[in-house]
Amino acid sequence: MNSRRWIWLVWALVLSCYVVPYGLLGQVQAWYGSFLFWFVVGVLVIVANIMITQGFKDESGN
Repeated sequence: MNSRRWIWLVWALVLSCYVVPYGLLGQVQAWYGSFLFWFVVGVLVIVANIMITQGFKDESGN
């Protein structure tokens, strides 16, 4: 997957961080459902950022 697709995946995950807890889980009274979702999405964003930046090269020549 090229980095452009990973960037779009990150934006989709960020959007889902608003839609899922406040939309789909809005009627759930327990806080830990949203917390678990945000934790999993946070890990997925970290993985996506690693995939985006793994192709970066050191341009300084060191």
